[in-house]
Amino acid sequence: MLNYKISQKMNIQVLPEHKLSSVAPLKPYKVEKKEVELILVKDQNGVQYTNSSIDEEGRELWGKKIDFLLSVIGFAVDLANVWRFPYLCYKNGGGAFLIPYGLFLFIAGMPLFYMELALGQYNREGAATVWKICPMFKGVGYTVILIALYVGFYYNVIIAWSLYYLFSSFTRELPWQNCGNKWNSENCTDPNLINGSFLTNGTTYAKYKRTPAAEFYERGVLHIHESAGIHDLGLPRWDLSLCLVVVVFILYFSLWKGVKSSGKVVYVTATMPYLVLLVLLIRGITLPGALDGIIAYLSIDLNQLNDSKVWIDAATQIFYSLGAGFGVLIAFASYNKFDNNCYRDAILTSTVNCVTSFFSGFAIFSVLGYMAHKHGVKIQDVATEGAGLVFIIYPEAISTLPLSSFWAVIFFIMLLTLGIDSAMGGMEAVITGLSDDFKILKKNRKLFTFVTAFGTLLIALFSITNGGIYVLTLLDRYAAGTSILFGVLIEAIGVSWFYGVDRFSEDIERMMGFKPGLYWRLCWKFVSPAFLLFVVIASIVKSPPLNYDDYVFPQWSSLVGWGIAISSMLFVPAYAIYKFFSIPGTFKERIAYCITAEHEHHLVAEGNVRQFKLKHWLAI
Repeated sequence: MLNYKISQKMNIQVLPEHKLSSVAPLKPYKVEKKEVELILVKDQNGVQYTNSSIDEEGRELWGKKIDFLLSVIGFAVDLANVWRFPYLCYKNGGGAFLIPYGLFLFIAGMPLFYMELALGQYNREGAATVWKICPMFKGVGYTVILIALYVGFYYNVIIAWSLYYLFSSFTRELPWQNCGNKWNSENCTDPNLINGSFLTNGTTYAKYKRTPAAEFYERGVLHIHESAGIHDLGLPRWDLSLCLVVVVFILYFSLWKGVKSSGKVVYVTATMPYLVLLVLLIRGITLPGALDGIIAYLSIDLNQLNDSKVWIDAATQIFYSLGAGFGVLIAFASYNKFDNNCYRDAILTSTVNCVTSFFSGFAIFSVLGYMAHKHGVKIQDVATEGAGLVFIIYPEAISTLPLSSFWAVIFFIMLLTLGIDSAMGGMEAVITGLSDDFKILKKNRKLFTFVTAFGTLLIALFSITNGGIYVLTLLDRYAAGTSILFGVLIEAIGVSWFYGVDRFSEDIERMMGFKPGLYWRLCWKFVSPAFLLFVVIASIVKSPPLNYDDYVFPQWSSLVGWGIAISSMLFVPAYAIYKFFSIPGTFKERIAYCITAEHEHHLVAEGNVRQFKLKHWLAI
């Protein structure tokens, strides 16, 4: 059924159709075109949706489709696309690594991505309240919301580092270019003196800590030399604190008005990295040795596929790269129009993310090839991942180029924008998830956004002390490691088995007019849960001892880390138990209400519970 109504700046009451005949026709009057907004409301299977900026239930909608797409791409494409994937690809057989990576993309990455977008769009709720489809699993929503909050405690610090480097780049001579600065040690070594014969005892150039770039990062920025370990943190550093405050203000003013504001910010933050990557690639391939680096990046070693660690790396990378499970995709999709083609969006955005990872490798390894050529060492001696790549090796390479300050500025602008939109996504998951659950927070969104943003700042201060890198390393390992994998595993089971793949597919058909193919349904019900179970087990069994370079964390810090991980996972069983005992009735009735969608609770009273029938569990 199609109904049309006119919305103007003044309130106009729209009467039901059956009363229209008794109302005298209104005299025509002239209204300026820009004051009139045509709203199309469709009623389809009891669900209404509209083409305005607000839906029938008062929920905000994305201003334009491109706002949503850029937000999803901006969240998924983050620092890991630049500092982790290229090195993983090189280390695990080059082009051969793309085989398990591509496989896991198609059998698990895309299906999970598609599932979360469809789940959020159909139910129009955040990560917690979306579980009205199966109330017992609402704890999963709280789990992913808490994890997204934990990630904000340290991810914002990395963005603050990028901002600090950006400010430091506005000089005639980059501060990490030479020794002789106040932060340098007596052992600081001129990079021009370092070659293959200089490095002994198996030390690689990437691990050599006496270059100006390495000392600027560890001694000038982190001040790690002033800390004896995680037990010796010290006070927050004022310069990094200011950078962190700036980052939090950027996040707050990007999110305080919801998707109206964040949807416009991503026009810059989601597109800027691609422009900078292209510029850096063009500059990189003109450097001597660049071709050797690219060849090393793409070299195919199929023997590596015999190593189980390669497959584990590919599985974990595809999962973390796409960002499923943080509640962000559900939150973003909940602001879509009801009939939006989220299937096409899932294919497009997940593909863009993976292509970006592969493309960034050319920009990274062209420069690594140049570094290897400059110092007369092998590619493997300069190749590294993580902060060491983007805050030591790459900045050092930039410092040797003409117009080095210019190249440094655009590189750190790229890192800053890569981090900002991913942090925006994580914080939006928290804000949307809790606001949809507690209406008082939705009514006071600006205040709640302020409290959330600056609440993460207070905890993040621990990561910008002299020993802050140890706190950050611990949070990075445990805050969103096994716990997020566990959360998405339970989410996949809740949707595919308890709610039912067949019903989920029917929901998608109501939105888009077509039912997901057998491939997607099989992935959701069998392949994706099996994949997640494999990755969860691997993350526990293959978990190495916690360390930062040569520093090995004390045993108690690992216990603290697992405590952080378990604190979020406990919401799953804790809420299920709470829900069970909060419902009156017999044991069987309580179970029925816990696993039956809220809009079907009347069927429980009639004794017609789908989940108590074998047909439900066998349906695909």
